Amino acid sequence: MVSKNIGIKEDVYERLKAHKRGDESFSETLDRLIHERESDWRTNAGFLSQQGADDLEAAVEQGFADLNAAFDGDGTRIDERLSEEP
Repeated sequence: MVSKNIGIKEDVYERLKAHKRGDESFSETLDRLIHERESDWRTNAGFLSQQGADDLEAAVEQGFADLNAAFDGDGTRIDERLSEEP
């Protein structure tokens, strides 16, 4: 196998070292990290628990309800202002 030497900063080395698993070589670690980065995002879909997904859905629905209420209030005030006589 052909190999290449590369120079990296000490802090980058430490971060890479922190990602190593067991007896994995640095080459294997880099290969794994690059593969994970390039992988299809859809392979990570479904990372929320059912409770987390339910909570997120409820928060989004509440956000839309709050937004609609704000628009309704603004619409009423606009209608009132437009119907006022000069």
